Amino acid sequence: MILAATGMLREAAIVGGPHIVAVAGGGRSDLLLERLSAAATGCAGVLSIGLGGALDLQLAVGDVVIASEVIADGRWPTDGEWADRLANALPRARRAVVYGSDQMILQAAEKAHLHGQTGAALADMESHVAAHFAAERGLPLAVVRVVSDAASTDLPRAVSAGLKPDGAMNLAGVLTALAADPRQLPALVRAGREAEAAFRALEALAPRLTA
Repeated sequence: MILAATGMLREAAIVGGPHIVAVAGGGRSDLLLERLSAAATGCAGVLSIGLGGALDLQLAVGDVVIASEVIADGRWPTDGEWADRLANALPRARRAVVYGSDQMILQAAEKAHLHGQTGAALADMESHVAAHFAAERGLPLAVVRVVSDAASTDLPRAVSAGLKPDGAMNLAGVLTALAADPRQLPALVRAGREAEAAFRALEALAPRLTA
């Protein structure tokens, strides 16, 4: 059984199946760690999977990244054989370093800074937690992430209110943030459209994960 770490219930629903038990952290590292621990019995490997934000300008929305390494407050290599199998199953995916962050990276300038500082091509909010978890238990680690926003894109602050702690979407929170600054609406519509494209790409690749 593979234990999959996601941020959103929608991601978990897409990738979960007979051989993959998926849990959602809701953007909270502490909750993700608790949920991984609770589901770990019989786990043979840990997979961080879902959407992520590009740090590299060469990546476009819908592109797939397979991590060679995860970096945050440490560095964790992914399992090479597992990464090779994923690359064979997902031939258009790019092998690259992934950055794990407890906070959503919203601004293009911050994305550029992180890319220049770390060399990471993509950032997400779960891979560093999955990496810690896997390392502590001596389990193999893999990361598959789909780009939901380009490195050149500034995300509206309202998107950071879009997730409940259980991983469900927080529409009320987004609307409240939007009401406080309606100028975010065009960027919010664009972000939603691009996220839907990324979800479609995730749905397309999910059946290949255990092929």
